[in-house]
Amino acid sequence: MVSRTIQMRGDQTLADLHHAIFDAYGRWEEHMYEFQFGKGPMDPKGPRYVLPSAFQTEKGEDNPPAGRVDTTAIESLGLKVGDRFGYWFDFGDDWWHQVNVEAVEDTVPKGKFPKVTKKVGKSPPQYADEDE
Repeated sequence: MVSRTIQMRGDQTLADLHHAIFDAYGRWEEHMYEFQFGKGPMDPKGPRYVLPSAFQTEKGEDNPPAGRVDTTAIESLGLKVGDRFGYWFDFGDDWWHQVNVEAVEDTVPKGKFPKVTKKVGKSPPQYADEDE
C-alpha cells in the first residue's frame, strides 16, 4: 500500500491540495486533474471540481463542473471525518487517488501548510518507463 497523510488548512484550495499530493508523490510533470465528490471516491456523476480552463470548456456536458479547483476552499466543501473523495491526475495515464478525511479541527496549529505528516510506501514512478 502507498499512501500519504497531508494536513491542510480549511482556507486552502483544492489546487493547494493538488500541489501537496503532486509533491508528496514526487511527481515532476504537470497534467490536468480534477476532484470528484459523490457516492464513492471516484464517482464521475458526482460534483466535480476542475481547472479553470476545463471549467470554461466543459459547461455543456451532462455532468458540468461544480466549481474550480483554484477558487474552492477546503472548508467550503463541508467535509467531515470519514468522508472520501477522488483525485484524478493525468487523464492519459489515469492516476486515481482516494482522499480520506481523517480529522477536522477547529484550531489550526502553527506552521506552514499543507504539510505531509506521514508516508507509507515508496511512490511509484510518474511514468511506467521510468523504472527501465
